Amino acid sequence: VIAWDKEDLDITNESAVHKKIKVISPEIIINSAAYTAVDKCEEGKKEFTLAKKINGLAPGYLAKIAKKIGATLVHYSTDYVFSGEDPEIEEPKGCAHSCQSCMLHRGFQPKVGYFETSQPKPINKYGKTKLLGEEEAKKNTKKYYIIRTSKIFGKPAKAEGAKRSFFDVILELGKKEKSVKVIDSETSSFTYAPDLARKTKEIIDSKKTFGIYHVVNSGACTWYEAALELYKQKKIKTKVIPIDSSALKRKAKRPEFSVLLNSKLNPLRDWKEALKDYLKNKN
Repeated sequence: VIAWDKEDLDITNESAVHKKIKVISPEIIINSAAYTAVDKCEEGKKEFTLAKKINGLAPGYLAKIAKKIGATLVHYSTDYVFSGEDPEIEEPKGCAHSCQSCMLHRGFQPKVGYFETSQPKPINKYGKTKLLGEEEAKKNTKKYYIIRTSKIFGKPAKAEGAKRSFFDVILELGKKEKSVKVIDSETSSFTYAPDLARKTKEIIDSKKTFGIYHVVNSGACTWYEAALELYKQKKIKTKVIPIDSSALKRKAKRPEFSVLLNSKLNPLRDWKEALKDYLKNKN
């Protein structure tokens, strides 16, 4: 494994990408780099342009060199490529959309969310740059795995400027404050970084069909529900107050419902179980 950080390779420099990767000529190229400042992306042309370079154009550069050397490209995307306004509802196998004449729906609990084949429709600039990245990857190579994921948590990166996960931030607040306000109007799924890594390896090792995959831990919740579960597991008495997303006055609009549905892989464990694992191994 050869692991490069941004100091080792600027993936927005197409010439540098081709020269440096060609020398090593790897079998697999995994791109986990991303511009993730969702609100900052809305602030002006400079930030949006930077996000388009990192999230949008760079995956295309990686795809081009991957095709040239015969490598497979793995690229991570996001639930924010969806609007949250038109989720799909799973139908039981064999459904002919004629409910008067069949019993397939009896006892059937449909999943609601976005499948790998659902039509993307981002509602913020960050989501638009990530969708551009998907399109550039697909346009420039046929050997790709685009893995959409959401709400990643795990041990914080050591790099300067690295973001902390939602759970780390809320855990720290719970130790200091008597109450915390958390959004209860946005529903999606959490993803434990080690689980995502293992599933990525499984996709590669088992030579899955190239295409788009959704990888998130099982179960969906709001930020508020996640905070409640965190404090429950840590036995923290801090009061959690649910608020609407509009109360925070953030610059970027978020999808209210962006649950990623996985129809191609064995599901990951429940996010609550993964959270328990994370807290156990956190220190």
